[in-house]
Amino acid sequence: MSTTAAPPAASPATLRKVIFGALIGTTIEWYDFFLYGTAAALVFNKLFFPKSDPLTGTMLAFATYALGFAARPLGGIVFGHFGDRIGRKRLLMVSLVLMGASSAAIGLLPTYASAGAAAPIALTLLRLIQGFAVGGEWGGAVLMAAEYGDARRRGMWAGWPQVGVPAGNLIAAGVLAIMAAVQTDHDFLAWGWRVPFLLSVVLVAIGWWVRISLEETPVFQALERREDTIPKAPLIEALRRRPGGIAIGAGLRVGENICFYVITAFSLTYITDVGHLSRTLALNALLAGAAVEVAAMPFFSWLSDRIGRRPVYALGAGGMALWAFAFFRMLDTGATPLVLLAVIVGLVCHGAMYGPQAAFIAELFPTRFRYSGASFAYQATSVVAGSLAPIIAVALWKQTHSSLPISIYVAAACTVSVIAALMARETKGKSWAEIDAETP
Repeated sequence: MSTTAAPPAASPATLRKVIFGALIGTTIEWYDFFLYGTAAALVFNKLFFPKSDPLTGTMLAFATYALGFAARPLGGIVFGHFGDRIGRKRLLMVSLVLMGASSAAIGLLPTYASAGAAAPIALTLLRLIQGFAVGGEWGGAVLMAAEYGDARRRGMWAGWPQVGVPAGNLIAAGVLAIMAAVQTDHDFLAWGWRVPFLLSVVLVAIGWWVRISLEETPVFQALERREDTIPKAPLIEALRRRPGGIAIGAGLRVGENICFYVITAFSLTYITDVGHLSRTLALNALLAGAAVEVAAMPFFSWLSDRIGRRPVYALGAGGMALWAFAFFRMLDTGATPLVLLAVIVGLVCHGAMYGPQAAFIAELFPTRFRYSGASFAYQATSVVAGSLAPIIAVALWKQTHSSLPISIYVAAACTVSVIAALMARETKGKSWAEIDAETP
């Protein structure tokens, strides 16, 4: 198998521009995606599924939330296919527009009271479009950063688009918290929840302006010059040549994905509907946790360049497996400092996994089918992990009226990620040419 020649190093100015473009685009995409999750926990159960009791309505709202995850593998496959064949940048622009348009349309939807069953159906269709767009966004954004960055600091560079995830969550929770704080519950449910979704139009315009000037990655340009090396079916080639890489990538994702959505989506319902605490406290806890994770993730990405991807990832997954048992006990106290601490520590443990994850998964695949392989490993897992996590957590609570089964569920998932991290080969410091040469 021929290898991809090492491209010239990007200038610091170019690298900063690429990192900023990947970060701001990912932040906007995930702002839209998480906005839906937060609204599903606080608003959609009342406005789109009002004929159910509160917890059942929440489960139905989370079911539409889960459908967004179901569409993500399809987005990963489609975007990965064309991203490996025609380049990373073009697909990033498409995903940005799809996400923004679908989110703005959600902000204009009629509710069940005025449109009946058509309202939740339209909400579901728009959620599917959101999921499809996010499915293509992650692979393109992290590869833009990773393939521009040098091998010595790839974990750090590839980790910056990952910061866009808690940053998007922070902005989404912040905007909703502001709207909830300045409005009565009646006004917030009547129209205030729509404003954050409509703001997507402005945010997407900013993201488009930043990304439009980016160039294709040097690694892909070098591959493109050798047309015989571009696969016709990159995902099939990834499945055939790197099945172990896909399995390891999926294993890394299981614990990280499940713990994240239990903390950021289910905990909102747990704090407000089970603990009967204020919506403001729930959103403030999420805000504080997201802010700390935004600051912590670059450190963990940097650390993975120093001591390796494997130990940093295993530390985060193992820490979350243990913290899962303290998490709900702290929420049950109803004490503001303990509720804040529970969410903050949980998201720091998540950051230790999510920071190095982009470089870790990208380095499992060669340039020929990296977009497809990485996207498939990342997105396919979300169907059985993050998409179902809030639903499973609600169902476990309804069946047992105890948080212990939920803690066991999270801990078991994180144990899978510990095992995957320890089974993976260490890839820190390897050039793309070395990784390409390892392809069977």
